[in-house]
Amino acid sequence: ELPESWADMQEPLLEGMCFTLKYLGMTLVEKPKGEDMAAAAIHRIVATARVGARKFQKVILTVSPRGISLQDADTKEVVENISIYRISYCTTDKLQNKVFAYVAQSQESGALECHAFLSPKKKIAQAVTLTVAQAFQMALDLWEAAHAGR
Repeated sequence: ELPESWADMQEPLLEGMCFTLKYLGMTLVEKPKGEDMAAAAIHRIVATARVGARKFQKVILTVSPRGISLQDADTKEVVENISIYRISYCTTDKLQNKVFAYVAQSQESGALECHAFLSPKKKIAQAVTLTVAQAFQMALDLWEAAHAGR
């Protein structure tokens, strides 16, 4: 039995929660999940990002039960849509605690990619991670509800 306020709590996430972050980059990874794998991947991305003197792309990352959508914060152009079913892991890095990262399977190559983003505050990076976790749970709940009647 769900509480009456359940719909209110789910509503924003169904529409999509938006976060403004800076895209640090991407690296290929061997495993779909794991703290050590993610920490090493984030370390590589951050190290590469520090070497390049370019400005980071500011993106609006939208999390919903459908997945993650990325759009350029300036042009509002959609950069990428990642289905929730292609995402295998997300985390806030322990050392670089303003960094949020997720691992997803590339639609084109099938390779596992770790994408990292810099948030203005540690709390925001944690909020993105928790929101993705909630989106996973909601996607599962919706999927189970859709298949329950069979």
